[in-house]
Amino acid sequence: MSDEAFLKLVDRAIDALRADVKKRMHNVAIVMADEPTEEQRRENGLTNEDTLFGLYEGVPQTERGLMEDIVLPDKITIFKLPILAAYSSEAEVAACVENTVWHEVAHHFGMDEEKVAAEEVKRGKVL
Repeated sequence: MSDEAFLKLVDRAIDALRADVKKRMHNVAIVMADEPTEEQRRENGLTNEDTLFGLYEGVPQTERGLMEDIVLPDKITIFKLPILAAYSSEAEVAACVENTVWHEVAHHFGMDEEKVAAEEVKRGKVL
C-alpha cells in the first residue's frame, strides 16, 4: 500500500472520531511513519519482537497546565509497516488504523492503557 493510500486511511480514521472529540483535541499532530524508531522502542521498553501500531507522545490534556498550548504539539504516530504486516485485506487495515487512531487519541485525553483497553472491549474494536 502506498503512503498516500495509507494516509487516506488515517484521514478517514480522524474523520470517524466523534465531533465533540475532534473539537476538544488541542495541540496534537497526527502523523504516519513506517515503523517506530529505536529511540521510541527503547523509551517504551519494547523489544524487536514487540509490535507497535501507534504511539502517543506528549502531555495528556488531563495533566496540562496553563502554558501547555505554547509548547510543541503532542504527536500521535501511526506506524504503517507493522499494521500492513499484521493485516492483509484493505478492510482489516482500515479497521486497525481507525482503532489505532482512536486508541492514541484516548491517550491524548488522559486515558491510561488499562482504561483504553477496557473501552476498546466496550466498543467491540479489539484488534
